[in-house]
Amino acid sequence: MAMSIGVNMSMSMSMSICSSRMVGREKGVLESCKTLRHVKQVHAQILRSKLDHSNSLHLKLFLCCCTLTSSSSSPSALHYALSLFTQIPNPHTRFSHQLFRQFSRGPTPEGTLLLYRLLRRKGTLLDRFSFPPLLKAVSKLSALDMGLEVHGLVSKLGFHDDPFIQTALIAMYAACGRITDARLVFDKMSNRDVVTWNIMIDGYSQSGHYDHVLRLYEEMKISGMEPDSIILCTVLSACGHAGNLSYGKAIHEFIKDNGFRVDSHLQTALVNMYASCGAVYLAREVYDQLPSKHLVVSTAMLSGYAKIGLVEDARFIFDQIVEKDLVCWSAMISGYAESDQPQEALELFNEMQRQRIVPDQITMLSVISACAHVGALVKARWVHSYADKNGFGRALPINNALVDMYAKCGNLAGAREVFKNMPRKNVISWSSMINAFAIHGDADSAIALFHRMKVQNIKPNAVTFIGILYACSHAGLVEEGEKFFSSMINDHDISPQREHYGCMVDLYCRAKLLRKALELIETMPFPPNVVIWGSLMSACQNHGELELGEFAAKRLLELEPDHDGALVVLSNIYAKEKRWDDVGLVRKLMRHRGILKEKACSRIELNNEVHVFMMADRYHKQSDEIYKKLDAIVSQLKLVGYTPSTSGILVDLKEEEKKEVVLWHSEKLALCYGLISERKESSCIRIVKNLRICEDCHSFMKLVSKVYRIEIVMRDRTRFHHFNGGTCSCRDYW
Repeated sequence: MAMSIGVNMSMSMSMSICSSRMVGREKGVLESCKTLRHVKQVHAQILRSKLDHSNSLHLKLFLCCCTLTSSSSSPSALHYALSLFTQIPNPHTRFSHQLFRQFSRGPTPEGTLLLYRLLRRKGTLLDRFSFPPLLKAVSKLSALDMGLEVHGLVSKLGFHDDPFIQTALIAMYAACGRITDARLVFDKMSNRDVVTWNIMIDGYSQSGHYDHVLRLYEEMKISGMEPDSIILCTVLSACGHAGNLSYGKAIHEFIKDNGFRVDSHLQTALVNMYASCGAVYLAREVYDQLPSKHLVVSTAMLSGYAKIGLVEDARFIFDQIVEKDLVCWSAMISGYAESDQPQEALELFNEMQRQRIVPDQITMLSVISACAHVGALVKARWVHSYADKNGFGRALPINNALVDMYAKCGNLAGAREVFKNMPRKNVISWSSMINAFAIHGDADSAIALFHRMKVQNIKPNAVTFIGILYACSHAGLVEEGEKFFSSMINDHDISPQREHYGCMVDLYCRAKLLRKALELIETMPFPPNVVIWGSLMSACQNHGELELGEFAAKRLLELEPDHDGALVVLSNIYAKEKRWDDVGLVRKLMRHRGILKEKACSRIELNNEVHVFMMADRYHKQSDEIYKKLDAIVSQLKLVGYTPSTSGILVDLKEEEKKEVVLWHSEKLALCYGLISERKESSCIRIVKNLRICEDCHSFMKLVSKVYRIEIVMRDRTRFHHFNGGTCSCRDYW
């Protein structure tokens, strides 16, 4: 019996020693694991060997996973670590702290919230070290509801005075867009370090409260806290956004006087600030003083040039950059798109593709904008297809831009199709579609969509009302327009801006209610701008109200003395009254100031190529055929009653010369090229003109659509005209 007990004890001790050795061996193997796959293999071996893995091995496995996450940011390793953590009985708080930190720093911060929920369900108490990484994860996810819950728990546990937790709360509220709540926490802090000031200042900047950034920076200086380069970059950015050049200059002087090391971030911030404030020459001074032009600061400089329309200077810097990144390409494409050079934007996008640079959403938005500007439908369809194939198809901003693009390319059906198939819509989506109907003269559909929008509880904004008022204006719906204007104020609590008053002035002007338009201008709560006086001026010219037109033109010129349109209209008004001496004085003034009348041009897209025509253009390679076709069309139209109208030719020419001039308008040449070119019989001809279509060209297009049985879609400066069967969608109201 004694011998049996001794044997059993010996065997038990032997197994324990063996198990201990195996545990030691597995721990050694774990220390050499480099991947999650290796860790899982060791874990499986431990489970198969039935070792005592209740605590020590689980902890070793857990720590090994945490090491992997810190070196590779592997989401799967983190979640594996979390599953191991749940199997450790009564783990020490330092292990939960480690998981909190790893999850909050990694690509899956939601793991931090999972761990928080797990600990709360277990009834495990959290200490002050748990909350900063937890709040960091909440900030990354913008999970405001969770943030409010955590803040409540912080207060309940008495940690609300902990400076690290307070700083994390400020960052959380700022990230969730609750900048006022962030400021409340900030103001309660007894001790603020430079990090806390930085977070609060950056929070104001990210929220667009740039004046608050500058005020808080002043408070910081009064408190005796010295700013670091990060804060100075944020303040310079705020100066740029606010257009506060004098404050920006003062910051620049502070940097020089206090011997700050101007690293790449500060260099870029200075260049951006000066460029954003329109002081490109000062931005260039900073740029030229740099011993080496790194990519980021060069991109900032070219963006500054592009923003003020100096795209040639921007392109010069762009071409000097040897290794361009996506941001650089996007900045240059955007510069072209926003500087009325859409064709160049599209060509550069093609070059970017040849360089195998993959675009992002910002690039695509610029390309879509360029397509909308050119009005090239074939290119627009290709861009739409490209966006879908490359994963942009479900992005809300892209879909909103596509609606606008199709509308401006004359394809209202395409805009409706995109709008209908959008997985989700916001107020911008609805406003874009309403505006699409408006520019195509379909006021009934615009109004119906506005009412449908309200039924679906989408609250209209100021932009929505610009679209609906524009629709009423271009359809002559005066009473409806007045009701919408009143509803905007009384029902939706939206204060009318100049754009809304501009729409109402335009509404009255197009309806020939010129005195009513003038009364509205005189009762506006702010001074009328160039656009409002321009609407009245143009309407007076069109309706023959020359005295009022002269008054409006002179008011406009007081605001913008070199406005070419106002000077041309003033000249035309004098010409209609045969005041040739006054005409001569206006034109002499224009020559003296170097002011040129904007030249009319028309574009037509055929065979995936955009052709541009100027008035009396002879540069096209098929110009002889074009003019031959024009003569043939005029001869045929005369048989159905067409006579060139010369009322819009306000120069001292003989009548026959005026008839020739009106027949050489750019849109007529573009139309003729469309008629002689190979195209599908069923396809319509699409033309884009930079100025308003004249009365003669409008009549000409209507007759061509009837005689040649073809649809013509024309976009002029303000709207679309769909000519078909001898009529126009604008119902001769434009």
